[in-house]
Amino acid sequence: MINGGVTLNQPPEDEIDPFLQGYNPSDLRTASEFLSNWLPFLTKDLCDHCTDLISDRVRSINPGKCEMQVSTSQRETNGYNEDNHDINDTEDTNSLGSWKEGANGASEHVEEISRTETVQSPERVKSPRPRMSWADMAQEELDADEEVEASGKVGNYSGRLGETSEPKPTRKPELSREQRERIRFNNVKRKKDFICLERVNGKIVNILDGLELHCDVFSTVEQKKIVDCVYDLQEKGKNGKLKERTFTAPHKWMRGKGRVTIQFGCCYNYATDRNGNPPGILQNELVDPIPPLFKLIIKRLIKWHVLPPTCVPDSCIVNIYDEGDCIPPHIDNHDFLRPFCTVSFLSECNILFGTNLKIEGPGEFSGAFEIPLPVGSVLVLNGNGADVAKHCVPAVPTKRISITFRKMDESKHPAGFIPEPDLQGLEPLMYDTDKPKGGSNVYRPNRPSNRQNMRRDDINDGSRGHSQPRFYGQTRQQGPSFANGRRTRLEY
Repeated sequence: MINGGVTLNQPPEDEIDPFLQGYNPSDLRTASEFLSNWLPFLTKDLCDHCTDLISDRVRSINPGKCEMQVSTSQRETNGYNEDNHDINDTEDTNSLGSWKEGANGASEHVEEISRTETVQSPERVKSPRPRMSWADMAQEELDADEEVEASGKVGNYSGRLGETSEPKPTRKPELSREQRERIRFNNVKRKKDFICLERVNGKIVNILDGLELHCDVFSTVEQKKIVDCVYDLQEKGKNGKLKERTFTAPHKWMRGKGRVTIQFGCCYNYATDRNGNPPGILQNELVDPIPPLFKLIIKRLIKWHVLPPTCVPDSCIVNIYDEGDCIPPHIDNHDFLRPFCTVSFLSECNILFGTNLKIEGPGEFSGAFEIPLPVGSVLVLNGNGADVAKHCVPAVPTKRISITFRKMDESKHPAGFIPEPDLQGLEPLMYDTDKPKGGSNVYRPNRPSNRQNMRRDDINDGSRGHSQPRFYGQTRQQGPSFANGRRTRLEY
């Protein structure tokens, strides 16, 4: 039985706790060193007697030490002496950030720890096991969990963006970088069968033809990295470290007005400005080039078949929404080619489509078709989905970030525009079915059609009235009037 009066000398073999006899000396040494480092936290706010009990019990774990004691001078420095065994509990010793473990097994104490009790261990440096920080352990655990998720066909597999450092090894069978990317690429969920029929110029048209939603394109870790980058750019804009037309933060004079925008590659004018410039790309206004992390996003979009290699974005706009911010009904200017896409971060929101979107109030709109945009997803607009149907984002319920990537019409390039060299010649990954039997890696693109498989009987049957839009690929709503805010049910 260990108590407060036990000597610090090594106990005889028959006095060693039976629980400890089942472990080898190396494991006991590691446990003793680990718990010794945490003594200030474990004994914080305890009475003297309990503190001594825990301290002695921790010291007794290591059978290889003939004597473990703290020098008198160090005890006095730490406010710990023979007459007063109090640990200075005014220090923030419970912070994980205050305890750093070096990779070579030595304990690196920050300044706060130098004022608390430490136990010196001659075996510490000789320990053959490298020791990681808590952050390293957490990252390893995260990597392992996500490896399991990927193997289980779960889309949200974490990893760095395509061009970052090599993935760190995990406890699972090691996969090459290409294999890890292939797993994630194969698990992207894609919905391309949006259908909403409306009468346009006397004809029944699928106004969502060409619309695509790609989910799980960016993992949680990648999303955080991107969001942090956006907030850094916002701070630079506030501090005047970005070009004047790059960063815009209008005054919020009413609900839905005043979202922050950051433009790269070109400056886009939403409406005729006070200088008489019409909506579109401003030819003589300079903005900052696309940031490196955003280039990695573009490469991911091309490589993972979200955007075609014939339409590599050379500009983007970041929208930073506060609660209540919105985007009114519009069709994107044709200074930008089709397709283009929007990536969603921070929170899910809804986007409305329709040929007749109505403004019901500040930040409130109604329309024929509503699509939820999950975080980490990419919405691609092309065909009728980009040019026939208008779209809008009603007032968001919470903070949101979106990044819209577009390719400029070459005739609309601003003066002095230079294409990004590292965004040239991008090619998508091959689908497994695209691989030639000979094993060649030459990419042979499919030729997907933007035409949707619509029900021809509904289109051609003149006996059926078409005074309302028709919906397929979602819960169909009945009623004689136009649907307002119909929400699609996404099934993959």
